[in-house]
Amino acid sequence: MAKRIQTKKFEDAKYIKEKYISIKKEIQKVIVGQDEMIEAIIIALFSDGHILLEGYPGLGKTITIKTLSRAIDAKFQRIQFTPDLIPSDITGFELCDPETRKSAVQKGPVFTNLLLADEINRAPAKVQSALLESMQEKQVTIGRESFELEELFVVLATQNPIEISGTYLLPEAEVDRFMFKIRVAYPTYEEEREIAERQIGDEEPDLKAVLHPDEIIALRHFIAKKIPLHKESEILKYSTRIVRATRPDSNGEGYISEMVMYGASPRASIYLAKAARVYAFLSGSDIVLPEHIHTMAYPVLRHRVILTHEAESQGIDPDDVISKILEKVPILETDTSN
Repeated sequence: MAKRIQTKKFEDAKYIKEKYISIKKEIQKVIVGQDEMIEAIIIALFSDGHILLEGYPGLGKTITIKTLSRAIDAKFQRIQFTPDLIPSDITGFELCDPETRKSAVQKGPVFTNLLLADEINRAPAKVQSALLESMQEKQVTIGRESFELEELFVVLATQNPIEISGTYLLPEAEVDRFMFKIRVAYPTYEEEREIAERQIGDEEPDLKAVLHPDEIIALRHFIAKKIPLHKESEILKYSTRIVRATRPDSNGEGYISEMVMYGASPRASIYLAKAARVYAFLSGSDIVLPEHIHTMAYPVLRHRVILTHEAESQGIDPDDVISKILEKVPILETDTSN
């Protein structure tokens, strides 16, 4: 393990931004393009949030997460979700020795820093729900005992949007626990050509750890202190109004009632504020601006906006609804009754 850096250095904003750039550079030694995905993963990591990655096979989702684990010197586990998976394959199980009549706990792969839930929608709801306690409470119950997970614990799940046979819809309670939903797109021609050139070569990239788990925890605390969001903050009120505007029953806008069946939960208000704060900090700003809220609104809200059947039949996308909401919701609001 690489030598740890003194966490007191994380009181220096410039030092943190340098580390952020270093992480990106390490990942880019392996991954070509996919800047949006890389940036979103790092923002979620710094915000203490989980990520749902949606994209076709072969776009670098798995290798990105594995490379990230090396760049931050973190423990990494991968679970391939399949229809025959059972909850104990994720959380662990209790063993009983028939001779001594004593039980012992065998911990599962969830006891790690970065957990890759690969093709999560290939397992039934019972298995997917095994992650709920760990994602929200950062603990796992095995038998009659509860065990705390690592302080740095992030679930990064992937799903294939084109597969229908042998897949299951994610439970809404689980979907809501993901801070972001990131859509991973195909690379450009130049990027794909570079990918091919790298892969047909036999040189392995020289990766190094530029951060460590305890330093990321210290970094999170520093950003929260550097850019505080008090309850009277206008930008916090603005982000909350945006989230509330996604709900058909909480506003008088007809376009929402026509397009949206269910809107975002209060958890979205928390995640939008936290993500925008980290994004603002990494962008070099000392305050959260409306444009930071706008950028983060799409990954935070797109999996929480449930469209009506009519909207889906018209080809409307959740991002279209979010764009409409950002146009309609005023930045400053004198009436705070909502």
